[in-house]
Amino acid sequence: MQPDSAIYYARRERVLNEMGEGVMVVATAPEVPRNRDTHYPYRHDSYFYWLTGFAEPEAVVVLVGGAEPRHILFCREKNEEREIWDGFRYGPAAAREVFAFDEAFTYDALDLELPKLLENQPMLAYLIGRDMAWDTQMMGWLNTVRGKARSGVHAPNKMVDARIWLDEMRLIKDGHELALMRRAAEISTGAHRAAMRATRPGGHEYEIEAELLSAFRRGGAEAPAYTSIVASGANACVLHYVFNNRPLKEGDLLLIDAAAEFGSYAADITRTFPVNGRFTAAQKDVYELVLAAQTAAIAAVRPGSHWNDPHEAAVRVLTQGMVDLGLLHGEVDGLIESSAYSRFYMHRTGHWLGMDVHDAGEYKLKGEWRPLVPGMTLTVEPGLYIRPADDVPEAFWNIGIRIEDDVAVTESGCEVLTTPPKTVAEIEDWMKG
Repeated sequence: MQPDSAIYYARRERVLNEMGEGVMVVATAPEVPRNRDTHYPYRHDSYFYWLTGFAEPEAVVVLVGGAEPRHILFCREKNEEREIWDGFRYGPAAAREVFAFDEAFTYDALDLELPKLLENQPMLAYLIGRDMAWDTQMMGWLNTVRGKARSGVHAPNKMVDARIWLDEMRLIKDGHELALMRRAAEISTGAHRAAMRATRPGGHEYEIEAELLSAFRRGGAEAPAYTSIVASGANACVLHYVFNNRPLKEGDLLLIDAAAEFGSYAADITRTFPVNGRFTAAQKDVYELVLAAQTAAIAAVRPGSHWNDPHEAAVRVLTQGMVDLGLLHGEVDGLIESSAYSRFYMHRTGHWLGMDVHDAGEYKLKGEWRPLVPGMTLTVEPGLYIRPADDVPEAFWNIGIRIEDDVAVTESGCEVLTTPPKTVAEIEDWMKG
């Protein structure tokens, strides 16, 4: 896919305007060995890609601020022999033109060129502490500059975490980003529909995982956005269950938390449904409680609300419902204040979503939950996880339910991006085929 270089150039210009004088250095992710001479599938660093649109490994972007700003890329050299083995690579000359950089150098030139770019600069910004090996390299380049002190050259005397600018910019999605997220959501929605239709007693969790992965790729997604959770029966009460190897049994629920990545942007969907296509009475009671909590939480996603408002709305509905079902006993306000609900609902109701499934951005500003504004994208995912216990009605044992959708804040409220079947009637009708 040919990049729209103007989008990435404009982002770099925004960073330079915010940063002022100084240098920002952001490297892409390293390739990671799986074993011996085999690597995991490569995925670029999100910060780097957000600034460049450049997907190759062994690359660094350098932004030099001040009166004469410069956009500089370091990347792998053009090498026809390696391209026979590994595929196309741009090389510095083509990358400079295609990705709208002022200058481009080979990756091997970093040790020579980067210290020059740091000379006599007041500030260095990079992703401090993210990668110890990269921290060590940065300190080495700084010390190279400091070694020239007697020649009148000085190194940056201030270091800043580049995330203070990049996180805030990535938090508010532009139209290009939202279009990619809608497509990731559309592909993921189709995959959940296919998984529901493929589920039946006697199969295995991994067969349903295979349906998901197949649908992701058929839809044009690069990869899953994260490791798929396909959890049946008691496994649904394990929040991050990923073994996906249990048989699917009559009478069990199946919780699927899985989604695709498209154009480097993630979706994140969870649906829970009966393996045999019909909810039992107890399953339906718990499911409709979780759905009511999600409905209340989504209603709280709008400009002017604060980050924690959807969570508080979900917790109140869930706590009242748990009292009604006999899972908790007492006054709702007191149960919320004491966090008694966390026995069955122990996680937050959502997180930021974007290039990373748990995306960049602070949740509080100056100690207060931040207000929601148009362009923010988040998940809304309440759940209940009921493990067997003497004080729990047996009909509810091993019921684990989570319902998760992706939501974008709009000028007038919110847009729900993900749309697999969700009500009891929709799920049962869809599973009939």
